[in-house]
Amino acid sequence: MIGEFMTLLLMAFALGMDAFSVGLGMGLIKLRVRQIFYIGITIGAFHIFMPLIGMIIGRVLSEQFGAIATSVGGLLLILLGIQMMYSSLKKEDGPMITPVGAGLFLFALSVSLDSFSVGLTLGIYGARTLLTILLFGAVSMFLTWLGLISGKKLQGWLGSYSEALGGSILLGFGIKLLFFH
Repeated sequence: MIGEFMTLLLMAFALGMDAFSVGLGMGLIKLRVRQIFYIGITIGAFHIFMPLIGMIIGRVLSEQFGAIATSVGGLLLILLGIQMMYSSLKKEDGPMITPVGAGLFLFALSVSLDSFSVGLTLGIYGARTLLTILLFGAVSMFLTWLGLISGKKLQGWLGSYSEALGGSILLGFGIKLLFFH
């Protein structure tokens, strides 16, 4: 039990680092504390439901579907990154996609698709479902908050370049997911 817990905790931390990295990039746009709170909760919830769905499907499907989910997540991050960089060059009020409403849904989906892939694999191997999803959700929520708050602090230092930097972080992370997973 302790060995499985430690393994799942390490996996949750690895998946949460995705959310931290993307949160760091997204935190570079102007966000209020309330938005940061809701973003963390939403990403935590997605990191519960996506691996749960993956674990259920993983008991039925093969492992190859996991690569497709990771690729879709990478493409979403690339698109969000390009949009943020483009928006920073246009000198408008803010990005077209922001982490509220549908933008928050896309943001949370893009960083949780990899947990769906992991859920597929864990479902195939019969991991403890409740322990897995609770660890994945809690760790990703905490690391998202940490990334968003860190990005918010950096945003004050970087000024108008912060959104372009945030977009480049999302773009780079999307490329990593797409080509180097």
